[in-house]
This record gives sequence, structure tokens and C-alpha cells, in this order.
Amino acid sequence: MERSLFGDAIAGILPSDVQDMSEVREIPDNQEVFAHPNTDQSIIIEILEFVQETDEQALRTHFEDLASSNDAASSSDSCILGTEVLDRQQLAMKQCSCAYWLMGQQRVSKFNESAKNDVNLHMVLYRLPQFTTDILVTFNDPVNVNPESSSHQAMATATVPWTVDDFRALVNSLTIVDTGLFGQ
Repeated sequence: MERSLFGDAIAGILPSDVQDMSEVREIPDNQEVFAHPNTDQSIIIEILEFVQETDEQALRTHFEDLASSNDAASSSDSCILGTEVLDRQQLAMKQCSCAYWLMGQQRVSKFNESAKNDVNLHMVLYRLPQFTTDILVTFNDPVNVNPESSSHQAMATATVPWTVDDFRALVNSLTIVDTGLFGQ
């Protein structure tokens, strides 16, 4: 289902069962956060300051920043499994100079719990140097939930989780409708 984001300035196809987390808690203006209604999966779309590094290194920097904020910065709690350059011809976002996909994994806990969960991370970085902006889209997909985690009960519920194909549909469809979002 196509959904308007950031006050109708961006649009993209999200799974039909997303829960808009801004209806539940306060979300920063530079983020759109969506959660699966029955799993701990989430999709986060962020408008960030352009990282002044090579494109692939910028993606790694965003991954490392996330690992740091998740208290997963040690090499035993965070790893990059691979990166790839996305074919711009497949993307609706024609304004990006390039886009990269990163697959990684982090061991993270929720709500400062001691129990850590293994979460696959799919991150796509759209580079928009003309707007001095990076758009980062992250799919958090828990794959191994610690029995002592508060997330364990949610994972026991029989439900259809989102797939990487659902995430790819968002990545390929994400488009900028109004560049005024970037002060242009």
C-alpha cells in the first residue's frame, strides 16, 4: 500500500499491516517509524545530514552509529555481512546519486534489559548530495529472541512476518514528491 511520508513530501509502498508508531509515541521530525502489529519487526525511514565520506563508507558509518546507540558497538555484538550497490534504474527515487544496501546483524536488548536478541538489519542508504542529505531506510528483523527478553512473548504469536521482499518493495518505490522538504 502506497503511503505518504514526511507530510506528503515522500511516498513509498509499505506492508499493509504497518502500525505508525507516531500514533503511539513521539517520533523525531526526521523519522518515520513503523512496527509490525504482532512481531518486533520495524521499518525506520530517516532523513539525515549528508555524511562527508565515500558512499559505501557513509553506509558503514550509519550502521556503526546505530550499533553504538543500540549498545552493540563491540565486534561480538555487531557485524556487517555484506553490502551492494543498488541499480538506480530499479529505484523510483531518481534524485539519488547512488544507493547502497547493507545486510548486518546486531545483538541488542530492548528497554535496557540484560537479555540480548539477534536482529538482522537491512539498511538502504540513498545519497542526495545536492540536498546535503542522506535518506536511510532500515528494516529490523529479529531472528533469535532470548527467552528472557520482553520480546519473547510477541515472537511466540502465530503471525505472518514481513519479508525482505516487503522491504525491497519499499526501497524500490520510495520517491521524493516535494524537494521543499530539503529547503529547496
